[in-house]
Amino acid sequence: MNHAALHVIESHTEGEPTRVVISGGPDLGAGPLSERALRLQRDHDWLRSTVCNEPRGHEAMVGALLCEPYEPDCVCGVIFFNNVSPLGMCIHGTIGLAVTLAHLGKISVGSHRIDTPVGVVTATLREDGSVEVANVPSYRTIADVTVNVPGHGTVRGHVAWGGNWFFLIDGQGPAVCHANLEELTAFAWSVRKELAAQGITGDQGMEVDHIEVFGPPTDPALADSRNFVLCPGKAYDRSPCGTGTSAKLACLHAAGKFKPGQTWRQAGILDTVFLGNIEELPDGRIVPRVSGRAWVNGESTYHFDPSDPFRYGIPTIL
Repeated sequence: MNHAALHVIESHTEGEPTRVVISGGPDLGAGPLSERALRLQRDHDWLRSTVCNEPRGHEAMVGALLCEPYEPDCVCGVIFFNNVSPLGMCIHGTIGLAVTLAHLGKISVGSHRIDTPVGVVTATLREDGSVEVANVPSYRTIADVTVNVPGHGTVRGHVAWGGNWFFLIDGQGPAVCHANLEELTAFAWSVRKELAAQGITGDQGMEVDHIEVFGPPTDPALADSRNFVLCPGKAYDRSPCGTGTSAKLACLHAAGKFKPGQTWRQAGILDTVFLGNIEELPDGRIVPRVSGRAWVNGESTYHFDPSDPFRYGIPTIL
């Protein structure tokens, strides 16, 4: 199997990287982005491994394949993926995609619809370079779930959808600070395994594969909360995690603690901040609006030498 060169543009959103495949990716045909994402996973997983895994990538890398949209009036479609699998939605990646499209001269200041496997989102590029993403409808599905975690006892949290499935834990486990990355990773990974073992899932039996732990902010004048988010490939999110912030807003709203017109300031493990607000939907769900900043910081062409045993990446072993 040999492939032509890939052209990628790199950015980071509040510290979390995004690699957008601009050209050279596989032809996934037409149809909804959800179908094309399955086709990418089934028939062309080499692309995900090439972009996200070593030797070109690393555990925190998130890739984005630029596609033709299926839904009308969208400027593009996108399929996100990480070091182990496709992702439903990725807000930090959408912010990175927006600044990448602006870098390429494909969009300007204003609002732009973007097609994803879980629905259409709207990215608004502002004059100051920041981007607000109106996410897919989000909601809390199970409140106050308890799991028994070895070494930590009973851990309580909520299951919520923010474009990916999350288990949200507040005030339990290791303190949420950069010095505790190893302890937080081990704790969150244990929680994820216990959720799976106890059969606790999202809708339609979907795995809850993102674990989000909350603690007090470093500076209450700058943020309302600080989080640690463990992603499916066992990497922590360097940004405050946009889909995780959406899930948090859904939980706050369901508990009657957050309403339209308010602003939530979610800090991540690096103390960078996403701002969030919501629109209410008649069925009780919300449309989260999450904003942050991204910067284009690189551009590369990937080549595939047939003699290179790792030209399609080194598989991730968890």
